[in-house]
Amino acid sequence: MMMHGKRPSWDSYFMQMAQVVAERSTCLRRQVGAVMVKDKQILSTGYNGSPSGLRHCAEVGCLRQSLGVPSGERHEICRAVHAEQNALVQAAKHGVAITGADLYTTHQPCVLCTKLLINAGIIRVVYTYAYPDKLAVQMADEAGLKLVKFGEDIS
Repeated sequence: MMMHGKRPSWDSYFMQMAQVVAERSTCLRRQVGAVMVKDKQILSTGYNGSPSGLRHCAEVGCLRQSLGVPSGERHEICRAVHAEQNALVQAAKHGVAITGADLYTTHQPCVLCTKLLINAGIIRVVYTYAYPDKLAVQMADEAGLKLVKFGEDIS
């Protein structure tokens, strides 16, 4: 078998998967995908969207958008479950142990997701796009949760 081009690094491989997972998003404002990985094995995935069985935002509209709520604020009035939350829920639903895992996500987690990731024992989050949430960064730092912008300081 002939190899064409360079093989992607593991981080590139899993970030590409997070981008594909994001394509399933039903959010009108931002498409986010997350892939939970341990020992180079995918444990769980998630994307942002309405809870299972509920109407998608495309059908009912986005309350945060209609109210002009800035990015990073008033998460409680959003219909969607965040990608990171869905990845955690899927792991729990299927009895998959995730302590010590890495999370690859298209967007830096908000403070709500950061708190959940800390308590779940996630050790590293690799993301592509920054998110305006200083408290999330402070909490991750205090807890020792490593936040890595993809392409910078990848190890």
